[in-house]
Amino acid sequence: MPDEGRSVVEGTVKVGLIGGGGITRAHVKGYREHAAKIGVTAVADVVQEAADTRADELGAQAFTDYREMLASADIDAVDICLPHHLHAEAIVAAAEAGKHVLCEKPLCLTADEASRVAAAVRSAGVTLMCAHNQLFFPSVAKARELLDSGILGTVYEVRTTDSFHNDFDPSNMGWRASAATSGGGELIDTGYHPTYLLLHLADARPSEATAFLSTHRLKFMEGEDSAQVLVRFENGVVGQVVTSWAYDPAPGTEKFSVVGELGSLTGTASSVTYRLRTGEEETFEFEPVDSFVAEIGAFADCLRGGTRPIHTETEGIAVLGVLLAAYEGARSGTIARVLSV
Repeated sequence: MPDEGRSVVEGTVKVGLIGGGGITRAHVKGYREHAAKIGVTAVADVVQEAADTRADELGAQAFTDYREMLASADIDAVDICLPHHLHAEAIVAAAEAGKHVLCEKPLCLTADEASRVAAAVRSAGVTLMCAHNQLFFPSVAKARELLDSGILGTVYEVRTTDSFHNDFDPSNMGWRASAATSGGGELIDTGYHPTYLLLHLADARPSEATAFLSTHRLKFMEGEDSAQVLVRFENGVVGQVVTSWAYDPAPGTEKFSVVGELGSLTGTASSVTYRLRTGEEETFEFEPVDSFVAEIGAFADCLRGGTRPIHTETEGIAVLGVLLAAYEGARSGTIARVLSV
């Protein structure tokens, strides 16, 4: 049944793609896979060539101004794939035009932007889904199912990791090299993934955070290339995020782990293992999935069924709140409160 107050899109969901490069390649695979229920009918990019190329590929109408697209294209929703500092403005414009929204991470960059986004989305009554693709790994869904069953009892600790040796250099980093356009450094970029995963597994409101930020290798960046973050949640859970563009994690490092009163579980992108204090243990293995393809399918299902996405602006703002508190804690050498909108 549709959630009360959520509008339903009848038939195939028509999407306007805002941004024609970079991450859109991963999203396009999802639209191709789920063509029976969702498709791109318009593309907007300030670079005419990029807009034309992506539009030709998808059989869509090309625009160089997304506001013109919002006003004239036949679309039900938008998929925002812009540089970080442009997300909030695009979300607000889409909501005011009555369009549903799928937005790449991060949702936005500041507390003021978060307030504007929340107000616009809720006032318009549209559905916003955060493009938190790693939540669509089967291992993450299984971990959440196990935790919901109470298998670990009271949860004490959650840890998440997302690190890799990034080949960025000054010639290919683009807008990510500037804190003004990226919002910070690696933490608000790749580090956004293990942060939303941490919140999903902790299943509680984050209350305070701090961080140690480092620039180990990519010294041409304005922001950090690595971060370690500590988060306290209102239910008593303590979380840790380790993330980096400077190095690969040590062999055997789990993507996520949860420790509780009755045992623990660990997971990768394709497996979950739980081990209880009684000696009971079990491992679940999954076939690899393209999480971006699954994400696009889930967005279509939410709009066609009128149901709530797994992460809306509420969770997106909670993730941003953790990151802003982590940056503040690192800057001031304190533990900072997490914003709530």
